[in-house]
Amino acid sequence: MQYSPGKSGHVRWLKTMLAVLFAGLLGCSDSNTPKQLAPTKPKPDPYTIRFVTINSPSTYFIDSQNNYAGLEYDLAKRFVEFLGPPYSLKFIVVDSFDKVFPTLLRGDADIAAADISITAARKRQVLFGPAFNQVQSMVVFNRENNREPGKAEALLQKRIVLPKGTSFVERMRELQSKFPALTWRESGKLSSEQLIEAVARNEIDFTVADNHLLAIMQYNYPQLDAGMMLGQADKIAWALNKLNDEERLKQVEAFFKKIEKDGTLRNLLDRYHGYTKRLKPVDITAFLSKSQTLLPKYIRLFKNAQEITDIDWRLLAALSYQESHWDNYSTSPTNVRGLMMLTEQTANMMNVSDRLDPKQSVIAGAKFFLWMKDRIPTRIPEPDRTFMTLAAYNNGVGHLEDARIIAQRLGLNPDSWADVKRGYQLLNDPAYYVNARHGYCSCGAPVIYTELVRSYYQIMQKYFPPYDPGVDPYKIADIKMPWLLARAS
Repeated sequence: MQYSPGKSGHVRWLKTMLAVLFAGLLGCSDSNTPKQLAPTKPKPDPYTIRFVTINSPSTYFIDSQNNYAGLEYDLAKRFVEFLGPPYSLKFIVVDSFDKVFPTLLRGDADIAAADISITAARKRQVLFGPAFNQVQSMVVFNRENNREPGKAEALLQKRIVLPKGTSFVERMRELQSKFPALTWRESGKLSSEQLIEAVARNEIDFTVADNHLLAIMQYNYPQLDAGMMLGQADKIAWALNKLNDEERLKQVEAFFKKIEKDGTLRNLLDRYHGYTKRLKPVDITAFLSKSQTLLPKYIRLFKNAQEITDIDWRLLAALSYQESHWDNYSTSPTNVRGLMMLTEQTANMMNVSDRLDPKQSVIAGAKFFLWMKDRIPTRIPEPDRTFMTLAAYNNGVGHLEDARIIAQRLGLNPDSWADVKRGYQLLNDPAYYVNARHGYCSCGAPVIYTELVRSYYQIMQKYFPPYDPGVDPYKIADIKMPWLLARAS
């Protein structure tokens, strides 16, 4: 007997056939339709050099004149200039150090330039360019609240916070292997600068930082000090991706070879770190205190002098402090007098009738500074030309020119303050001063003078805004002083 599926069987058979046919059609459709690909990163422009960095006083920042500055910024800018057209520069600024290496290793940056220490662990990850600076990791403490941590035992059971991903963590781990009870916390949100400030405010007991950053921060917080050193000194260099940057590494090596030979590197290191060893904590505390008590009486005069001469009023105030400590009645044994410590000859030259009149003294001092600056070659770039003017203000243009000539004879750059300083220091040596036009000079004095004014000016820039006559005429600055002085007031 033949089997007949009936109506319901036909329906089931028809549905099955339709399903098979539909599946076949789908298969054909898939084979003929292009597959959707995952989105890919656009290929970077090979002529745009992308630097990844962080904001800090020793890497990259915007200064009080609203200009980009920092050692890493200046080096990167000069590197692109060294490569020449059509190369251009792009900065990628991340908000914490622990993001620097991931940004580089992802291929989002070509060079990491963030005050990076060369360590064994990092050398396994990246290529390093030539070392261009050397730093020492130091334990940072507040001498008002803690004793100096001279040994590892002093770090036990203390509030220690380190910036995440830094070489400081590696150093502490090395120490922890000898002292297992040593503990600390790591922060991916707070920079070294912020953690140093936390130590100054007694929010934590210790952090670890490079000696050159601590030196800068001590100008703002004189209660800070350096305790024990962690490990040996570290060398600083740029980092590059190992996968595809061999050719770029050759360019970096050629660049640093050139700037080391021609003195550019020496000059940049002096620009950002050359002044940081002149002031002692007691000097900084006194300066900050007088910025609150004495300076407000004279701010209007310094700003008025800026309107006349276009010299930053904060530089004039720093120069005046170095001269007289803002004591209007200051008089030296050689009879230089007043806020700007004018000689009789300078006073006569500037038509000053009373050197103890603050208004006359400040205006005359500013004009004399400008007059002195006009006698220094305009080809000398800033800020070196200003530094040389400070030295000349202290000890005359003649000795400055002798120092520049000596620097040139030594094969150094006579237009670089870092090199001219070396010329000055030889003007007390008979082998050099007998042939100098202006003879012997105890010329360590103008060098120290210049570095001290630079130091005070740096502090002024931190706490006092620039003056714009069109926006803020004669407004006395709202001074945000360090925690140390705020507490004392």
